Amino acid sequence: MIVDCHTVALPLSGSGSGSPSYAPRVHDLIDIMDAPLLEVWGKAVRARRIQGDRITLALVELGPNAAVPEHHHEAEQLGMVITGELHFTLAGETRVLKSGGTWRILSNRPHQVTAGPNGAVVIDVFTPVRSDWDALPIIEDSTPPWPAAE
Repeated sequence: MIVDCHTVALPLSGSGSGSPSYAPRVHDLIDIMDAPLLEVWGKAVRARRIQGDRITLALVELGPNAAVPEHHHEAEQLGMVITGELHFTLAGETRVLKSGGTWRILSNRPHQVTAGPNGAVVIDVFTPVRSDWDALPIIEDSTPPWPAAE
């Protein structure tokens, strides 16, 4: 049997931001474009996520010259540039990463990123899950730059 599976976005009460948020309840097989678009670092850094019990997969869109300030989190993070370019600083080292460039960030290691002049699309994987993203506002009616529409 083939079933067309889509994300179920459920509003959370008490998020306090006044913006809609969602509980990441998804089927096992969905298209990333069906996942809600979250405002992660202002409007310049947005993400769609698929979440398991212990892992988060995120497709992150960074606008031109978007800056993610130095920060850290409990989750370990692996990532790869899909399109565009990043200036990535980790453990005092800065590198320019282009399509295929990867990173590994251990728990609570400070890191900072600035997108290139054309922005970037990256895949990030976090474990444990990024439950702190549950309260992020949802951006309505937005088509992602990747994957390109067929």
